[in-house]
Amino acid sequence: MEWGGGRRGGNLEDRRGLGGVGLAGGGIGAVVLAAVGYFFFGVDPQTTMSVVNGVQQPAAQEGVRGQVSDRDGQFVDVIETSNTDVWGPLLAKHGVTYRPPQSVVLYTQATGTGCGTGQSAMGPFYCPADNNVYLDLTFWNELESRFGAKGEFARAYVISHEIGHHIQTLTGASDEARRLGAKGAESGSVRLELQADCYAGVWARHAPEASGGAIQISRADIEDGLGAAAAVGDDAIQQKTQGRVMPDSFTHGSSAQRMRWFGKGYDAGDPAACDTFAARTL
Repeated sequence: MEWGGGRRGGNLEDRRGLGGVGLAGGGIGAVVLAAVGYFFFGVDPQTTMSVVNGVQQPAAQEGVRGQVSDRDGQFVDVIETSNTDVWGPLLAKHGVTYRPPQSVVLYTQATGTGCGTGQSAMGPFYCPADNNVYLDLTFWNELESRFGAKGEFARAYVISHEIGHHIQTLTGASDEARRLGAKGAESGSVRLELQADCYAGVWARHAPEASGGAIQISRADIEDGLGAAAAVGDDAIQQKTQGRVMPDSFTHGSSAQRMRWFGKGYDAGDPAACDTFAARTL
């Protein structure tokens, strides 16, 4: 994947090195995160929000906003900016105004969010309460070592997937998912995650042209993206961690489903092809 000449809009907030997270009012302990879009673990936002409401919220943190100097941070900046360049015109064709996330927050280990305390062990996530995407860059090491998802495009897929969750707040898909439930092979949560995978595929299809050729994505890169999608399927993770597969507890979709919907978005290049909520077969 080539991206070095890509536009950097600076829609980042850098909290790295701030030294963890405090709790407002001097509380002790971690607050359960109530967010959508965990890359690994599916959690029912309604359930966790009830827990958060019963404890003290994390004290506000504020990092440095704007462009960053390190290569990993610049990569995130380019991919987030590219998503803005792609989704603005695409969604306008469907009568939806694209507004970028408030920011992509780079942090280390733990940070306060509008949804509670975010921790790096959760993987990247999107918080609808503050419209931020949260990312601890050490996740890239886990993505490669634990799941074998190599290459920068696999990382771009993850970022674009989380921005896909932001798009779902703009279109109302997140509300539809809550009505359909949080767990199970046909649940609203699975449909939400597969749609975000599809949106990542749509972004990949349009990114080279939208960047004026500054971003180049090869077929090998697409294979890396498909490999990443397969590696984080519910069945693959359950088999690895529990030794068995339990479809009734699925929250993100199987490996085959995640690959299929990413590929569907890439092949079609049209968000209309990503309507997992109308699909009879996922």
